[in-house]
Amino acid sequence: MLYFYNMSSEKKEDLVFKALADRRRRDLLDLLKDGPRTTGDLCRKLRPLDRCTVMQHLGVLEKAGLVIAQKKGRYRWNYLDVAPLRAIYDRWINKYASPSVELLTVLKNDLEKK
Repeated sequence: MLYFYNMSSEKKEDLVFKALADRRRRDLLDLLKDGPRTTGDLCRKLRPLDRCTVMQHLGVLEKAGLVIAQKKGRYRWNYLDVAPLRAIYDRWINKYASPSVELLTVLKNDLEKK
């Protein structure tokens, strides 16, 4: 029973990694970096993908918390939420990047002394 419970409850972080695994979803996130876009605009930018496929990818991104959709009149605006990416950066990258930056600083200082 425990196995079933663990399989049915995906962690938020797992959803983010799953969302980032597909190139087309990363393309959607790239398009949203500069600001919110309507779903129609995203569909035009991602041709030859059809609207249904784009909506499915947006759904995966929403479930992961990477995109927030808001309906305004006839348009559905999609906003990038970088908080889940920051959480992954803080957990997986930041603590490993800091020693590397320190090592490069020491190396730079040693080379400049010679």
